[in-house]
Amino acid sequence: MSDGGGWVELQEPDLDIEEPTGPQPVVAVVGRPNVGKSTLVNRIIGRRQAVVEDVPGVTRDRVPYDAQWAGRTFTVVDTGGWEPDAKDRAAAIAAQAETAVATADVVLFVVDAMVGSTDVDEAAVRMLRRSAKPVILVANKADNTSIEMESTSLWSLGLGEPLPVSALHGRGSGDLLDAIMAALPEAPAIVEHGPR
Repeated sequence: MSDGGGWVELQEPDLDIEEPTGPQPVVAVVGRPNVGKSTLVNRIIGRRQAVVEDVPGVTRDRVPYDAQWAGRTFTVVDTGGWEPDAKDRAAAIAAQAETAVATADVVLFVVDAMVGSTDVDEAAVRMLRRSAKPVILVANKADNTSIEMESTSLWSLGLGEPLPVSALHGRGSGDLLDAIMAALPEAPAIVEHGPR
């Protein structure tokens, strides 16, 4: 029934299901410049929305996107390249990445599997340890079995088993999303109310 103002009054159903309220869990995607963070974000959200370029510095701020996997929704936050001792604009980009880590429930630390661990990656690990957040080590650009095998050297970063993925080709993305689901805080229960 319309109230004349364009609103339609609906009758309440017999069973009232209260959807979980509160903020969605947040997954921050961090790493040094040009490791494929934005490409990985696009793979996670299932569409090409994050800007991807071959030059560093394209992503400058924290950019949130809605994502869903296995019936759960979450926010994935793309960040610019993190570098220690960054100056000027790069320092602002690094600060945004650190803020994303501080406000995240889970952090995806993205490393280039073809390059292996660098001094910048090791500095980032120290920053991530200070945050005390759960971290998933993502060995991106593992486009074939040979590179995937080489990614085992990333154990040396001390963050546990590296998860080899190819954000560009989708290789390993399902396993990564399952790992994210396992690391996220438990979803709030849906409360069901009987007839009123």
